[in-house]
Amino acid sequence: MRNLTPRSMAIAPAIFALFVGTPLGPDRAAAEEAQKELLDLSAKRLGGSEEPLSRYRGEVLLIVNTASECGYTPQYAGLQTLYERYRDKKFSVLGFPSNDFGEQEPGDDRQIGAFCKSNYGVEFPMFSKVDVLGADAHPVYAYLTALPKPIGGPVEWNFQKYLVDRKGRVVARFESETEPDDPALVSAIDRLLAEPETKSGSDS
Repeated sequence: MRNLTPRSMAIAPAIFALFVGTPLGPDRAAAEEAQKELLDLSAKRLGGSEEPLSRYRGEVLLIVNTASECGYTPQYAGLQTLYERYRDKKFSVLGFPSNDFGEQEPGDDRQIGAFCKSNYGVEFPMFSKVDVLGADAHPVYAYLTALPKPIGGPVEWNFQKYLVDRKGRVVARFESETEPDDPALVSAIDRLLAEPETKSGSDS
């Protein structure tokens, strides 16, 4: 059984500085990728087509790597409750199934979708199964894990959570043991939803 750490949340200490140049050599492509914003990326919907994350601009997002055979799998119910509670305020949960930890997501997209719907009534956006670790990590997770610590760093287990503000900035990370109804997580969501919406092109 996985040992849980006492740390359950990490918050960005400041707005990340812009890169002033791109290094030469084999790290060039990685550095260029790092200069993209999260909402510049795209991901394939579960059993569907590629979807640009820019469609979620202006929303508060909770990005979660999920699994169907994990001790944390019942968190699907709490994530759905969060989605139902806040979606009319422009909040969404984005689920990314992954088999990286203990091979706890063995199914294909069809099986994952059926499991989520029949067991937890999941209606929030779910994406095709991805890698979240190593060189094969999906671009969304390559971006997230490349951020400065304490938010960045390797994903540690299923149901790790990243909180994103309306401008697409990743502002906090919550560890797997943080339940969706945890007061710290709910309070952080409330604070971000209370911030005024910004029109596209007016971000500073």
